[in-house]
Amino acid sequence: MATLGIDIGGTNLSLGLVEDGRIIQEIHIPSFRPEMTLDETLDYLSAQIERVFRVGTEKIGVGVPSVVDIEKGIVYDTQNIPSWSVVPLKERLEKRFGVPVAVNNDANCFAMGVYGAYPADAKPGTLVVVTLGTGVGMGIVIDGKLFCGANCGAGELGCLPYKDGTLEDYCGKRFFTDAGWDSRSLAANAREGDPEALLLFDAFGHHLGALMCTVMYAYDPTHIALAGGLANNYPFFRRAMESYIREHFPYRKAFERLTIDICTDDNVPVLGASLI
Repeated sequence: MATLGIDIGGTNLSLGLVEDGRIIQEIHIPSFRPEMTLDETLDYLSAQIERVFRVGTEKIGVGVPSVVDIEKGIVYDTQNIPSWSVVPLKERLEKRFGVPVAVNNDANCFAMGVYGAYPADAKPGTLVVVTLGTGVGMGIVIDGKLFCGANCGAGELGCLPYKDGTLEDYCGKRFFTDAGWDSRSLAANAREGDPEALLLFDAFGHHLGALMCTVMYAYDPTHIALAGGLANNYPFFRRAMESYIREHFPYRKAFERLTIDICTDDNVPVLGASLI
């Protein structure tokens, strides 16, 4: 069975035709231009789908960075796509391509992609995937099924108040830009042993530890997977993050039993979209 997974971002648009858990054809192109109307964006998206859609494609899954009415497939207020305030995406694509379409939040799709990457005999019971990038996203998979909440908003823990802002302010790229650094440049310096860079990653790990404690209180997961661009820097902030958790999380056995994984596979969002 072939399914088509689509990951829509403000910068990039990725599509992949998936069979037996493998992407057999894929394209990566720039996303919609800001000045595009809604109809223009949907025409652009449909043109890309036609490039990989083939006879025998049984379903399309789409991940978008927004609030989604999952049942109706309506997308609301998509980040970085001005014309996508209310989009009946499921209806429009089903009408055009004649196959079932599922739509969900991109972090939820990412979570399904990570879950799918675990071996069949080692699937997590409760998996929380935390995406660390420009912002902080989160997806929850319990016994193989997404937990989305009533309004597709479950897991938005990055919005919780923290210090003089929110957890997202301290656990995403903004933390580094506010300190006058680009995260990639900082990582390069850390690899060279620069004390200032290493100290800043320690501080980041401290804040991420606070987020991880919040995740553990909220969902008591068996597994947490860190994903997104900042997860590539895990060796630089792991010790500080774990030290914070040990000091502040009172249920030591829960932390000892917790598995923390890193996922930096660029194909995961598309694979996850194909599974929703």
